[in-house]
Amino acid sequence: MAKGEKEKAFLGKRILRTACRILGIMAGVLVLAVVVYLAYVILSYKRLPDNLKLPVTITKEAVNQKETPVQIGEEYSIATYNIGFGAYTPQFSFFMDGGKSSVAESKESVLETVRGAASSVEESLHPDFMLWQEVDLDATRSYHVDEYEEIQEYFKDYYMSFAVNYDSAFLFYPLTEPHGKSRAGIAVMSAYPIESALRRSFPIATSFSKFLDLDRCYSINRIPVEGGKYLCIINLHMSAYGNSDAIRQGQIAMLCEDMQKEYAAGNYVICGGDFNHDLKALTDDGSERESWAYPFPREELPEGFRFCLDDFTEKELADMHNSARNADEAYNPETTYMVTLDGFIISDNIKCTWYENVDWQYRYSDHDPVYMRFILQ
Repeated sequence: MAKGEKEKAFLGKRILRTACRILGIMAGVLVLAVVVYLAYVILSYKRLPDNLKLPVTITKEAVNQKETPVQIGEEYSIATYNIGFGAYTPQFSFFMDGGKSSVAESKESVLETVRGAASSVEESLHPDFMLWQEVDLDATRSYHVDEYEEIQEYFKDYYMSFAVNYDSAFLFYPLTEPHGKSRAGIAVMSAYPIESALRRSFPIATSFSKFLDLDRCYSINRIPVEGGKYLCIINLHMSAYGNSDAIRQGQIAMLCEDMQKEYAAGNYVICGGDFNHDLKALTDDGSERESWAYPFPREELPEGFRFCLDDFTEKELADMHNSARNADEAYNPETTYMVTLDGFIISDNIKCTWYENVDWQYRYSDHDPVYMRFILQ
């Protein structure tokens, strides 16, 4: 081999060794970064304690509005609304549902959506009691808008409680648009005094999926009723757990135990929110449905409780607007999968006088509100 060829061969081998060394270092750095990130996610994970007392916000306007207890025989109204952290315009699809986006379109879009939801509830429904789910306090996905603060602007004369159900590490996925860090929760607003509020921690998955899901919880809000009893309003957001019977059974058993305890004490119980079950389906009839939308097992409800939807005929249920849409695509009334996930359970000392899945065509969220009027008996 000529001297020039030997030098070229040597130089080629040297370049190859250098390239391999650089690639090895880069691979090592990447692996280290992944290990460090996973350690950060795991070590930063924590759940709030169960039976956590919640502060009740009492504004000057609330004190000046209504100091009297709830009355037996009078009609009141209540609504529930999952606002989907302010991201779900009709065009929005979510990556965890098979859609495209992991964060809202823009900060302006979040503000417009949250304010639209709050103002529409206040103006069109004006409920005495209001339950909210997926309300962000500080989250990458919603451009760090304090949505609870935004909503409060429309309910200044209400008593309020808030329970955090998600305070996550930074989710670096998808890589092109990370979902980020989120601090969010559920809120209750009442035109009548909330004497106390309690946060209960639902059983959740113990696998790695717990780092991706909400830290599910519900709040129990005790509102004085004439005669010394209480109207106990439970606001919940159950897991979209797929086919996990253990999670379903654990969450339902815990909830039912608390409802039964309040009912046995002579109190009035309303449990509302996002159940993440197909509430129109009375039984599992084998129909094709999404894994997160299975029927709620009515047989597990304690005696003296029922879903308000159970008072409707099969035809009435079929004709009723569905409270939620799947977010695997932009909303299309012809092709989008729709199901009723939101609603109310009431104790039998409460009479439901009006019930409606409000049809707003998912203008501000992948959910629409559910509205009820009722009388304590």
